[in-house]
Amino acid sequence: MSTTSEQIVHHARQWIGTPYVHQMATKSAGCDCLGLVRGIWRDVIGTEPERPPAYTMDWSEPQGEEWLWQAALRHLRAKPLEAARQGDVILFRMRAGSVAKHLGVQTEIGGAPAFVHAYSGHGVVESPLSSPWARRIVARFEFPNEEAV
Repeated sequence: MSTTSEQIVHHARQWIGTPYVHQMATKSAGCDCLGLVRGIWRDVIGTEPERPPAYTMDWSEPQGEEWLWQAALRHLRAKPLEAARQGDVILFRMRAGSVAKHLGVQTEIGGAPAFVHAYSGHGVVESPLSSPWARRIVARFEFPNEEAV
């Protein structure tokens, strides 16, 4: 069975309302942005390919290492930034010079782009992919098909 962008968006939206809880990945109980993507993976593909180690809120910043980006490259398919599609996993750099460490799933493209993400203080929400968010995107990925896992 093939994973479709519609399945990814459907499952991402099912997480809306989940509280923000650092390091969790449980629908309705709590998750952070990585936990959201991990949960969607489990929903559409199955067992996670790797479990992240315990991490702090500032993980990878002191070392300046792109750990989240490297993990995404291990398990997702990288694609050009300009090739936006529903269901894409998008990686954000929140501040210039810092490591990229916020994730979301693109739910709408075109004139009113949007994405679902777990946002500290807000939980899992669907937000407009406004210019302030869009300019922070540093990478874009696709979930693999189940056959490729």
